[in-house]
Amino acid sequence: MHRIFTTAVADVYPHYVAKVERKGRTRAELDEVVRWLTGFDQDDLEKHLAERTTFADFFAGATLNPGTALITGSVCGVKVQEVEDPLMQRIRFLDKLVDELAKGRPMEKVLRSPAG
Repeated sequence: MHRIFTTAVADVYPHYVAKVERKGRTRAELDEVVRWLTGFDQDDLEKHLAERTTFADFFAGATLNPGTALITGSVCGVKVQEVEDPLMQRIRFLDKLVDELAKGRPMEKVLRSPAG
């Protein structure tokens, strides 16, 4: 089992916030991305952070957005669509979305909204 699986989301979340804020994005935008990915509402997200839920339990309780099938690309040299472990792939999806947000991609592209 990888160490990240038993790490509290609350331990990594401040790093996500710092990363996006350094690039001019907001915590509200980050939360929108996390909610889109997991299906949690804001209260659920804040509860998981307050309760120091592990990544394993966080994603076990999530209902992944069907749009995750459209998430492709690399995080730390690893193609997210090729990650075999389902939990690790979900964590990589989150990392990829945070990276895209920090790089200034428009929110509709980060959230894989259909063109229209």
